[in-house]
Amino acid sequence: MQFVVWANDHPGSLAQRQQVREAHRARLRDPAPHRVQVLLAGPTLDAVADTMNGTLLVVEAATLDEVQAFVADDPYVQHGVYERVEIRPWRCGIGPLASVP
Repeated sequence: MQFVVWANDHPGSLAQRQQVREAHRARLRDPAPHRVQVLLAGPTLDAVADTMNGTLLVVEAATLDEVQAFVADDPYVQHGVYERVEIRPWRCGIGPLASVP
C-alpha cells in the first residue's frame, strides 16, 4: 500500500534542517529496521525565498502504523524540524507509480 507523508517545518527551522539533512537523506535510502520503502522524496519550497520548508514523501508499507513508526524515527522529527506531519493512504492514478488496471 502506498502512503503520502506531508510535513511542514517549524518557522525558522531551516538551520536545524540543514544540520541533519544528510542523516535524513541517508535514512530515506536505507530505512531499516523499518519495512518501509521510499518511492519518492523531496523538500517542499517557499515560493518567494526558494528555501526548503517541508517534506513530501511517497512510501510503500503494509500498514499506516509502519509509516507512523518510520516517520517518528526520522532525524527531522527527532531534532524538532517538523511542526506538523500528515500521513494519508494514497494511490497513484497517473504516472510511473500508477497500478496497472
